[in-house]
Amino acid sequence: MTTNNGSVRILIADDNDMLRGGMCTLLQSHEGWTICGEAVDGTDAVEKAIALNPDVILLDLSMPHLNGLEAAKEIHKRMPASKILVVTEHDAKILEKMPPHSGVCGYIMKSRLNFDLIPAIEAA
Repeated sequence: MTTNNGSVRILIADDNDMLRGGMCTLLQSHEGWTICGEAVDGTDAVEKAIALNPDVILLDLSMPHLNGLEAAKEIHKRMPASKILVVTEHDAKILEKMPPHSGVCGYIMKSRLNFDLIPAIEAA
């Protein structure tokens, strides 16, 4: 996914400061990608998604106030063009059993961020 000028704007929502910072560092090294914002919980993610209009939104599954799936539903309702990827600690077997959720185009396990995050964003 690229915008008209070839760049991708990314919003990262995770209540863990270290993990959020690590994702920022990993993604900022990718040419043409910009971290347009960071959110610390589900409510913050919805507010910042609406204000910043990112192309891709990375949502932690387990966040305070609104979990990632609740936030994804609200964001998708207001911004259907944004691509939402859920980042989670749950293993692949649990993810396979999860029903499709509105607006979520993929799941990434936190234990595999170094391997799967960039390809997942490219696929979105």
